[in-house]
Amino acid sequence: MKKFLLALCFVGVAALMSWGFYQAMYAAPTDGAQGDIARIFYYHVPHGMLCYLFFSINFVASLLYLAWRRAAPTKALAADAWAVSGAEVGVVFCSVVLVTGPIWGRPVWGIWWTWDARLTTTLVLWLIYVSYLLVRKFAAGSQMHTLAAVLSVFGAVDMPINYLANRLWTTQHPSPVFGGDADSGLKDPRMLAAFWWNVGAWAVWGLAVLAIRVYVERRQQRIDSDEQTAALSGD
Repeated sequence: MKKFLLALCFVGVAALMSWGFYQAMYAAPTDGAQGDIARIFYYHVPHGMLCYLFFSINFVASLLYLAWRRAAPTKALAADAWAVSGAEVGVVFCSVVLVTGPIWGRPVWGIWWTWDARLTTTLVLWLIYVSYLLVRKFAAGSQMHTLAAVLSVFGAVDMPINYLANRLWTTQHPSPVFGGDADSGLKDPRMLAAFWWNVGAWAVWGLAVLAIRVYVERRQQRIDSDEQTAALSGD
C-alpha cells in the first residue's frame, strides 16, 4: 500500500509539473517586449517565492530545536530533522533562482550579473544556508546542532531584507511583479494562470521532497540512536 501511494504521489506530481510546463511554454502568450526569454519568469519567480517557504521551515524548526534541546530531546530531534530538510530543499530552490536570473539577465541586460541589492542579498542568503549545511556536514561535537540552529537565524534575518530590496532601494532588478506600483502585476489572465500553476506544481514537488527527506533523516536518527545504545551496552 505504501508503494502504491508513493507511486500515485509521483504520478500526481509529475502530471502537475507537466501541466505547469505546458502553461508556461505554450498556453501563456509571448511577452511583447522581451519575447520568449520572459517565459523564464514562470520558473524564476516561483522558485524565489518557495525558497522563502523552505527557509522559513528551517528557521521555525531551528527555533523549536533550541527551545526543546534540553527539556524535550525527542521533540528536538524531530525538529532538527525538519530544519536540515528545509534547508536542503531551500538551497535547491535558491540555486535555481541564482541560475535562472543570469540566464534571463544576459540577453535582457547584456550582462550575467550585477551587484545590486536584490541579487547580492539573494547570493548572501544562498551562502548562509550552504554554510549551514556545511556546518552540519563537517562540524564535530555535541554542539553542532545548536551552532547550525543559531546560523539559521542569520538566514532568517536576510530573508526580509532580500524580499524588500527592490522596494527599499533603486536596483537594476525589475520592480515587484505583485504588490508593486500601479503598473505591477500580470495583466493577461493566461500569464497569471501559468504563473500560479507553476507555483503550485513546484510547491507540491518541494513539499514531497521535504517529506521524503524528513523521513530519511528521522530514520537515520533512529539508527544512530540504536548504535549508540549498543555501544554503551557493549561497554
